[in-house]
Amino acid sequence: MSPPTRPRPTRRSSVKLTVTTFVSLDGVMQSPGGPEEDRSNDFDLGGWLVPYADEDMGAIVGGWFAGADALLLGRRTYDIMAAYWPDVTDPEEGKINVLPKYVASRSPRTLTWQNSHLLEGDLATAVTELKSRPGRELQVHGSGRLIESLLRSELVDELRLLTYPVIVGKGQRLFETGTSPAAWRLTDVKSTGNGVIAHTYQYAGKPAIGTFEVGADGKEQNVLAAG
Repeated sequence: MSPPTRPRPTRRSSVKLTVTTFVSLDGVMQSPGGPEEDRSNDFDLGGWLVPYADEDMGAIVGGWFAGADALLLGRRTYDIMAAYWPDVTDPEEGKINVLPKYVASRSPRTLTWQNSHLLEGDLATAVTELKSRPGRELQVHGSGRLIESLLRSELVDELRLLTYPVIVGKGQRLFETGTSPAAWRLTDVKSTGNGVIAHTYQYAGKPAIGTFEVGADGKEQNVLAAG
């Protein structure tokens, strides 16, 4: 008898899972906010987004945070945020402290940030259950390895990428070799005074492929592959 298989995650769910991350022009997402965030693999260019931070960027990110009903974070991103946000006393900015925070980690750990919960068991199953609950958004911020897993399981509904006008040249990239193929539909574009571009994409299924051909009328046409 073959072992039972996990049900394929459905795209139809109550809560929208959104991914927000900062990337350089060459796709690097490692340690954007400071040198100490992530020095793994001798990365010494942490803080590459800081020169581009301005009120425009804050308004964009703040608007996205306002739609969150809960956060889903990888271990490293959780540790970075947990070291900063509990000390924020501004009532508006500090709303993040009371949100439920779900942490994907392979090792048992003590979570000290208010309303934090460690996800147990199979990640895709746990996240699918979270998405089945009523609400607006389950938001992922940073968390590169977690994003890879969620993309493989086709659980991400929306990508929000803040692209900075800098080439970092090394470091962990958002889409590493082996990322699952997927098509995305652009739904919104914003820009900041410092040249940061915020793209919002909605999941659009498997990518189509095709070829360019010259028709009988001599005009070029694009022909999509069947299936």
